[in-house]
Amino acid sequence: MSRPTSGQRAASARRRGGWARLSESVESRLWPIPVAVILVAVAVGLALPRIDLLVDEALPLGVDSFVFNGGADTARSVLSSIAGSLITATSLTFSLTVVALQLASSQASPRVLRMFARDRHVHWTLATFLGTFAFAITVLRTIRSQDDSVAEFVPRVSVTLAFVLTLVSMVMLVLFLAHLAAQLRVETILKDIHAETEDVIDRESERHSAAVAFDGVILVPSDRHAVTASESGFVTSRDRLALLESATERRIVIQEARLVGENVVAGTPLAYWWSSAQAPAPDHEAVEAIEDAVRCAHVVGYERTASEDVDFGVQQILDIALRALSPGVNDPTTAVHALGHLSAITARTAAMAQLPAGLADEAGDLRVVTAQVLPADRIHASLSPMRHHGADSPALVARFLQAIDELAYGTDEGGVHEELGRQLDALEEQLRGLDDDPAAVRESLARLAASRERLDLSAAGPGFAGT
Repeated sequence: MSRPTSGQRAASARRRGGWARLSESVESRLWPIPVAVILVAVAVGLALPRIDLLVDEALPLGVDSFVFNGGADTARSVLSSIAGSLITATSLTFSLTVVALQLASSQASPRVLRMFARDRHVHWTLATFLGTFAFAITVLRTIRSQDDSVAEFVPRVSVTLAFVLTLVSMVMLVLFLAHLAAQLRVETILKDIHAETEDVIDRESERHSAAVAFDGVILVPSDRHAVTASESGFVTSRDRLALLESATERRIVIQEARLVGENVVAGTPLAYWWSSAQAPAPDHEAVEAIEDAVRCAHVVGYERTASEDVDFGVQQILDIALRALSPGVNDPTTAVHALGHLSAITARTAAMAQLPAGLADEAGDLRVVTAQVLPADRIHASLSPMRHHGADSPALVARFLQAIDELAYGTDEGGVHEELGRQLDALEEQLRGLDDDPAAVRESLARLAASRERLDLSAAGPGFAGT
């Protein structure tokens, strides 16, 4: 079997990225699955009584003994009770859920609420409750009492199905409450954020590996043209393959000016472009087409999402850790656990395939100058806030120094070791400026000295397993 070409790998990565964006857009909304189930429930509630009318007399004795055998008034009472109790349970359950989520957001971070909004257990519990309610009231309208003009009709199979759906709803309620109790634990929140970020890293690493790098020297002219954003918000995704295709078709070079996840203000540069050497200057219509193509390749939203934003997971974990270190919460244990997740994610980003500084077309010409984030920059972004806010916590300092060892292990990149050294220098300066608990400060400084020695040794090559 032949290996896929770079173009095929790029197309595969593009499809995965598009699916991730679509999945994020659908899953982060609470209504699609419940609405779809309600429509299906109404359709079944309209069709099943007609089937009841055809098969009621032909039911085998064994089946007939299990279906509903009451009259019209009893059937109305059963369905009315089901509908009323389910809509009440739905309102009460999700009211309590909202209160619980508010408490969780105040203890963790408001940005984690999107994870609850895209939780499948929440979607399917709401869908089961509302679907059973819709089915019950739809079947209720088909029941007829006997009078002089019409015969009595009780859709026995439909009423039995409504009873079974009610039992399913009760089981779903119990499972949902158990799931919610687990989801509100900060350890579960951190685990879910970590897992989501790992998925984003895998997708982005595949994209970076599939990119065709430009081998020459990148020269940025001073007379480049700016493409400004048409709206304010966060850059939630960027289609680099579309940028590459547009630049190749128009014989220009496009330079990215914003990172995915970065905030952009309307009227400020989103990207830059300039014509390739020996390419004719584009006319006014061509310039407008270039600007439209660049804007279409960028998606700007009102909030950050995890579809392509590797750093969003880091920001969420930082929010939880820094809130735990605040005087109002004062939970250093949570901050220590969060730092463990930060260390693991940062180590993955440092080891992932890095995005080339320039992307080339099939002829090898420069077409896209990318906005890069170096491993050292990501280490600085994840460790600096923890060091700044947690230097007075001996437990956090110990875990911080362990994170330094973990990030130094297995990498020989000079920029990473230099950044880790700068983090140790800054931490030492902070510790020497503390005037509370001198014994704890001395202990932390001793650990820092040992960590610095291990860092110096590991700079000689990857694989150092210091103690």
